[in-house]
Amino acid sequence: MDQIIVTGNGQLSGQIPIAGAKNACLTLMPATLLSEEPLTLTNAPRLSDIRTMTTLLQSLGAEVQALQDGQVLAMSSHDLTSTRADYDIVRKMRASILVLGPLLARFGHAEVSLPGGCAIGARPVDLHLKAFEAMGAELDLRDGYVHAKAPAGGLKGGIVDFPFVSVGATENALMAATLAKGTTVLRNAAREPEIVDLAQCLRKMGAQIDGEGTSEITIQGVDRLGGATHRVVTDRIELGTYMLAPAICGGEVECLGGKIELLAAFCEKLDAAGISVEETLTGLKVARKNGRVSAVDVTTEPFPGFPTDLQAQMMALLCTAEGTSVLEEKIFENRFMHAPELIRMGAKIDVHGGTATVQGVDRLRGAPVMATDLRASVSLILAGLAAEGETIVSRVYHLDRGYEHVVRKLESVGAKIERVKEQ
Repeated sequence: MDQIIVTGNGQLSGQIPIAGAKNACLTLMPATLLSEEPLTLTNAPRLSDIRTMTTLLQSLGAEVQALQDGQVLAMSSHDLTSTRADYDIVRKMRASILVLGPLLARFGHAEVSLPGGCAIGARPVDLHLKAFEAMGAELDLRDGYVHAKAPAGGLKGGIVDFPFVSVGATENALMAATLAKGTTVLRNAAREPEIVDLAQCLRKMGAQIDGEGTSEITIQGVDRLGGATHRVVTDRIELGTYMLAPAICGGEVECLGGKIELLAAFCEKLDAAGISVEETLTGLKVARKNGRVSAVDVTTEPFPGFPTDLQAQMMALLCTAEGTSVLEEKIFENRFMHAPELIRMGAKIDVHGGTATVQGVDRLRGAPVMATDLRASVSLILAGLAAEGETIVSRVYHLDRGYEHVVRKLESVGAKIERVKEQ
């Protein structure tokens, strides 16, 4: 098993290219199941989660080829052999549930195992299932599988009222509705850039969609979808993560491909903390305005609010801020598991339920720490960049699910970081 060793060594300087969005690509890939014609994705990130989704699609009989060093995915579902997504694959990643909507819409039936993934909350799939029921599907949960069947003639358009915002359920319902008979309206829909990216891709395939990026999306079902070529949107979570590196260490880093509109609420918090974010012709340039970072309060919310997937990284920054910050987690329970590891590095953090109070310290200390999930793992690396001495991060396999070449990218701007085999 690998470890990452980080040694705090001062300011960073240079450029970091930001990859295509993991969460967008994992949603776009199942869209191939909606059509017999080829779907090609460019700017794909090279991550273990993408490989897992590739394996899942191939298990259904889809053809998936990784071209140009994995940054282009050429897919075709013209000759599927199965509509059953098995537990052995699905258990590895929650996004696997996103094959259910496309399979149900195109073939009228599907069996998909209940999914797995990071242990940061229940994240049940009931909202996905309620959306399919609103389109007339019959659902049966037994033996750990969702057995779904469309009515005779296929799914029907319907009104889907989500009781709370769910990105995954919005994505699944959106894909299924493209082939449903009649009009489907998704109310209280998620507004994330990844939803907009999916809608744009589906529209290229011939779908009739209106309202993506708002809380109400209207889909007029069509008889069939065609092929398309689509560029995956920039990964706003990777973008925010690398924006925090010069904020923590000092110096100036340009994140290539970044746009403020992807992270407006996050950028507002950086500004309040004393971090300058400037749009350039090629991305976002980030630097401290002057001296020590100021404390700020953060509450995670669905887009366009502060992303839950940047909460752990922001906490790492606020550990060395001047003053006391309060972070409130409103999206997932159990998402402060990185706090005890940061405390091992000298941070002062008090967690009560969904609220963490962080009292800034002058300097963190390097220590052996353990990653508990994807975003926690990178938060510990960021903390290590600002710590005195050496920080050894174990269980870094989580990183490979969401960050490509993290060591190489941070090294390129002056970080002292290496990946080694655990002794």
